[in-house]
Amino acid sequence: MIIIAPDSFKGTMTATEVCRIIKEEFLKADAALDIRCMPIADGGEGTVDALLSLGGERVSVNAKNPYGKEIDSFYGILPDGTAVIEMAAASGLPLVGDNKNPLLASTYGTGELIKSALDRGCRKILLGIGGSATNDGGIGCASALGARFLDCEGKSVSLNGAGLAEIRKIDLSALDSRIKETDIQVLCDVTSPLYGETGATYVFAPQKGADAETVKILDDGLRNLARVTMDAIGRDNALLEGAGAAGGLGFGLVSFFGARLVKGAPTLLRIMGLDTIAADADLIITGEGCFDEQSLLGKAPSSVAELAGGTPVIAVAGRSKLDLPENSPIRRVYVTDKVGKDFETLKKECFDDLRATAKEMAEDYLKNKF
Repeated sequence: MIIIAPDSFKGTMTATEVCRIIKEEFLKADAALDIRCMPIADGGEGTVDALLSLGGERVSVNAKNPYGKEIDSFYGILPDGTAVIEMAAASGLPLVGDNKNPLLASTYGTGELIKSALDRGCRKILLGIGGSATNDGGIGCASALGARFLDCEGKSVSLNGAGLAEIRKIDLSALDSRIKETDIQVLCDVTSPLYGETGATYVFAPQKGADAETVKILDDGLRNLARVTMDAIGRDNALLEGAGAAGGLGFGLVSFFGARLVKGAPTLLRIMGLDTIAADADLIITGEGCFDEQSLLGKAPSSVAELAGGTPVIAVAGRSKLDLPENSPIRRVYVTDKVGKDFETLKKECFDDLRATAKEMAEDYLKNKF
């Protein structure tokens, strides 16, 4: 049996599309092959679809985008009643296009998705927090569930990055009581603390549209949020690994909802049963859009390799910035873009490039090259 378990090639192909093309080319090479597709994710884009491959229901719901506009969003409910939510489905960077401004962006819509899941009776939530447009420390999300963030006059602050510096009191008395009954696991592979040079703002806010002045404003705001939160809950979660994920949403979820931060890719793969299935496989194919040092340090490909046991693992990537070390659990990386195409060309030609590479992989497999 061959298991095909790639992450998405972000911006070009979904994990499901990658699976389909590789499977088709392997079956062209040998129609008798037993192939199982297992599109995966690490908590970002594709998390819902990956877990719904096990069965379940895709739920459509209206939610606010990062700037408060109503949009069509979604989440999933698994057969056991677990809700699977991608924060990027309501608060993600692609939703703002070129209009990036983390001072104005809010996670309120993510809170609306959580509330919808609670309304449907879900008391276990897997929440992927990759791909955010926000830097609000999770105050928008918490506000959607009843938390109040007040200024020195007792008025509600703006529920975005700009409002962080104005917070003087946090009122959790009206927080949705169902939160206490709910196991919220946050799929998070970022280890950054809430603030500081390695924190949410300095590391991630520039890619969300923040200039140097804005970075300082936002970082100071998160420091203020940490101080006021300490007064409200009696705990300092600011230095927790992952507190800085998704613009501080990791901090907010832990502090206001009692959520747990867990490693994204390993958690999803165990839920999907890869560690069990791998024992019966002859080859596992994983991959992602860009293969680099992080691919071997907790991202989806390395997590697949860790759960593979003794089964050979190979990877396919749009581009590779890494020569595999001798002790790598991944035996070979196949690259689809061999000439360094610009992104617009790549989007048009990525499917054909992957198909050609998958054909090469299949031929090598039948020649026992792994």
